[in-house]
Amino acid sequence: MDSDRKVLLAGATGYLGSYILAELINRNCFVKTVVRNTDKLPKGISDLPLLQVKTAEVTKPETLSGICDNIDTVISTIGITKQRDGLTYQDVDYQANLNLLNEAKKAGVRKFIYVAVLNGEQFSDLKICQAKEAFVKELMASGLEYCIVRPNGFFSDMTEVFKMAQRGKVYVFGNGEQKANPIHGADLAKACVDQMESTDKELEIGGPETFTHNEIAHLAFKAVGKKTRITHVPDWARKLSLKLSKLVMSKSQFGPIEFFLNVMALDMVAPAYGTQTLEAFFEDLNRQ
Repeated sequence: MDSDRKVLLAGATGYLGSYILAELINRNCFVKTVVRNTDKLPKGISDLPLLQVKTAEVTKPETLSGICDNIDTVISTIGITKQRDGLTYQDVDYQANLNLLNEAKKAGVRKFIYVAVLNGEQFSDLKICQAKEAFVKELMASGLEYCIVRPNGFFSDMTEVFKMAQRGKVYVFGNGEQKANPIHGADLAKACVDQMESTDKELEIGGPETFTHNEIAHLAFKAVGKKTRITHVPDWARKLSLKLSKLVMSKSQFGPIEFFLNVMALDMVAPAYGTQTLEAFFEDLNRQ
């Protein structure tokens, strides 16, 4: 791949976006990033000859005018996990991405790659998935080539398990035998960039190894050098937590909790991809 491929990357300062940016630069692509705060980009990166930084707010379409001019492919990782600034999932996961899509259509962009969530259609009653899947429908009807990338979870999501292990006890729901194969951001970034040349309309993707929640906890304890101590939280307590959280929390606070408490009760296994291991990730955290 070379600099003839011109990419607009939205979300470059986030966890996954930062890895996608590095992957695009590594492949010698021309990249235009749309960011709200340039200070969150790596130092010196703005000086790279094939990188153009555009300051804009994706929730404000007037700041995006012409942003997709001369762009071949748009890659968007735009979405919120913690609602802030009074913005909702509908504002960001749906409308901000739709603002980008509208600009892409105006400019004649060839392809739009969007990072959603595994089994998002099955979680249509959750606010975050409602917004994401509403945009997916817009993208599918846009007339552009597209790919919807559906990861099942990031290694970064496992940081909380590691922190619990550091404190000496990990809490898991039910019997802890639910399965997942989370993926490292660098591996997922490679897959996202590969989709520029693929004809796939949808890509479900996970990491190379599948674990039960108990096994993930054990890996975390191994990394911190402590005896495995797992407390199994009964499923009725999870359901009760959902109900109580909805009553006492604001909508912005409840959204992430709602998603977490629902997906942690299910198997979240996707086709395996990549080479980076969760054990190595935990070991890296322990060295920090």
